[in-house]
Amino acid sequence: MSKRKQPQEDSPRSCRAQAAGDLLGAIGGVSFRRFGFVQSSIVSRWSEIVGERYSKVSSPESIKFPAGKKVGGCLTLLVDGAHAPLIQHLTPMIVDRVNRFFGYAAINRIVFKQGKPPAAPPRPERPQLFPVPKELGEGLREIADPELRACLESLGAKIAATSGPPALSSDGEEPIPVINRSK
Repeated sequence: MSKRKQPQEDSPRSCRAQAAGDLLGAIGGVSFRRFGFVQSSIVSRWSEIVGERYSKVSSPESIKFPAGKKVGGCLTLLVDGAHAPLIQHLTPMIVDRVNRFFGYAAINRIVFKQGKPPAAPPRPERPQLFPVPKELGEGLREIADPELRACLESLGAKIAATSGPPALSSDGEEPIPVINRSK
């Protein structure tokens, strides 16, 4: 009799649904290693390593190690031109923090390239909030969850600020309600 091997829970072929974030590390890891990064987390956690102030003007580009070794590497940083002298003076601190992040003396040298580091995506604008009518506000104060209360207050304010019921257009899409600012 032949025994069939049962798939394990952690096996990549277990036919179970996996979160996209779990797969992204494995897929992105190949690309990161191709461009000189042993660990992709140095790119994603750069602001934690050097601080928010310096991560805005610099980003890691690659790490190159001597042949056959994983210590004493050279980190290439992309630095905004005007900030390059400041970052260059901070080289010992950056080397120390990167090595602390890795847990061993991974790098001992930094090479700088001038250029614009990739910008963080802009934060979405907060919607303009309208005052909540008094009669709606009293009932909402009893809600314990502050996030739910804020969402309901926002909804109530928007409903109170519109004039009349929403009307459907001929193409089936709901138009944006007209805000009555004369109240």
